Amino acid sequence: QLQLVESGGGVVQFGGSLRLSCTASGVGLDKYTVGWFRQVAGQQREPIACINKGDDSTYYIDSVKDRFTITRDNAQNAVTLQMSNLRPEDTAVYSCGADFDVTDRGMCITTHADYRGRGTLVTVSS
Repeated sequence: QLQLVESGGGVVQFGGSLRLSCTASGVGLDKYTVGWFRQVAGQQREPIACINKGDDSTYYIDSVKDRFTITRDNAQNAVTLQMSNLRPEDTAVYSCGADFDVTDRGMCITTHADYRGRGTLVTVSS
């Protein structure tokens, strides 16, 4: 059973940076497509960035392109999300998800993931 735990959230000022990690236990995360999502209270979960299993191709939503980077850290059995130039509208609970059967684009379009972590809060102050 794949278990995911997010870390790295916190409070950062406008224009600052944070690095989130999604660490897996139980199974090698490199066998799964992994995505990062965010959710604001009262709103639907929004996909941010996804990385495909195998070829590590990536997919980003337009609002985070050129600011966020998703990468694998196979030594740590993790997927990281490097976030820069953060804005107050990036404030949300960030979570990761993993799925064996979808592509990066498929996960980021459908938000489907068989496994999910509980999330970590990111707050960007103005």
